[in-house]
Amino acid sequence: MELDSKAYIDEYIERAREAQHIYEAFSQKQIDEIVMTIGKVVHDNAEFLAEMAVEETGMGVVDDKIAKNRGKSRTIWNSLKGKLSKGIIERDEATGITKIAKPIGVVAAITPCTNPIVTPMSNAMFALKGGNAIIITPHHMAIRCSTRTVELINEAIGKLGAPKNLIQILDQQSRENTKNLISSADIVIATGGMGMVKAAYSSGKPALGVGAGNVQCIIDRDADIETAVPQIIAGRVFDNGIICSGEQSIIMPKERYDEMLMAFEQNGAWVIRNEEEKEAMRNAMFTEGAMSRHAVGQSVETIAKLAGLKAPEGTRVIIVEADGIGEEDILAKEKMCPVLAAFSYEAFEEGVEIARANLEAEGKGHSVSIHSNNKDHIEYAGKELCVSRFVINQTCATSAGGSFFNGLAPTNTLGCGSWGNNSISENLDYKHLINISRIAYYMKDNHVPSDEELWSI
Repeated sequence: MELDSKAYIDEYIERAREAQHIYEAFSQKQIDEIVMTIGKVVHDNAEFLAEMAVEETGMGVVDDKIAKNRGKSRTIWNSLKGKLSKGIIERDEATGITKIAKPIGVVAAITPCTNPIVTPMSNAMFALKGGNAIIITPHHMAIRCSTRTVELINEAIGKLGAPKNLIQILDQQSRENTKNLISSADIVIATGGMGMVKAAYSSGKPALGVGAGNVQCIIDRDADIETAVPQIIAGRVFDNGIICSGEQSIIMPKERYDEMLMAFEQNGAWVIRNEEEKEAMRNAMFTEGAMSRHAVGQSVETIAKLAGLKAPEGTRVIIVEADGIGEEDILAKEKMCPVLAAFSYEAFEEGVEIARANLEAEGKGHSVSIHSNNKDHIEYAGKELCVSRFVINQTCATSAGGSFFNGLAPTNTLGCGSWGNNSISENLDYKHLINISRIAYYMKDNHVPSDEELWSI
């Protein structure tokens, strides 16, 4: 089995290297046309691919996946458009450094069942922007839709003269094949469960992985509730809650707690306060401390049914009042379904401590959402909490991965830094898939400080 798997993967690697060698001669304009076309294919086939993804995986919402297919293809291409990624990309006359971008070679990408269309798309866009070839190993629950995505992309870029096998996807999915692929490629992108991410980091090759999500949403006293509540609900229910950057916990000031929960109820939330019902919800969502696969990406109605409850008509999201923070209550962990946990605080600093405890339980390094107009509070949280991105007064689920309205790099792979056992603490893009050579010119007129200048502050 092992030899067969290795031979199988070796063929993919050989084809990828041949294609990449040809592609390396392409001009920046040719590269950009191909990269643009990858995004355009997913954009133009958004409905078909969304329907296929939901049908195959049994997760998510077709309309939200359509929006995701269109939105991600647009924002990612917009961020890549006009960026130099081949040859000389920068000349700094002040330092005398000239930067030259060069491809890494063959990229291996592990993609998840939660984002089976846009993650292969974005990984391919980033890889090819850097002049690389890419081999995708899809999740076993999403082979058909991910494969169809790659087929449509290859049909389109083939018409532009892209070499065959520049983008490949494994047609036989197994752990052994994935293991051999990630140990044979030049660099690995792992987007998905922590098991796959750990395997990528153990592959012996440079790896770019993601950490678990568990977005803590702190609502400040001065927050505009009429704007914040709909944004938070939109993020939590998007694609039935399977987005890693989706809001997970709402942390509210005690004196406005009831007012804010009432605003959530007026926007379609069902608030659960009864102890028996809360325990039923815990048991429905978690099995032996881990998220139940039966609850992942399911609707409000399905989650309620799993708990033996009936959601009131018109319910969009379920809010469960937590009985403790962090490890004290499993509700503080990531819930990959349309359910929020509710917490209250006295001082803003206490709200930050609640977020910290919950992140220590799960999600450290990922993201925090803050609804506030108090810059001091925002920056206090920014200094105190160990996450890679703070999303302010936005829907976190659709903004932490970059948008037209913030400066985060658009992506589907969100690095979580050393806090999440990742090698990057930012959003992955093409810059992580190129090598850069630096020419250092001799700067004879540079100032050399005296000892007096040097050893003083």
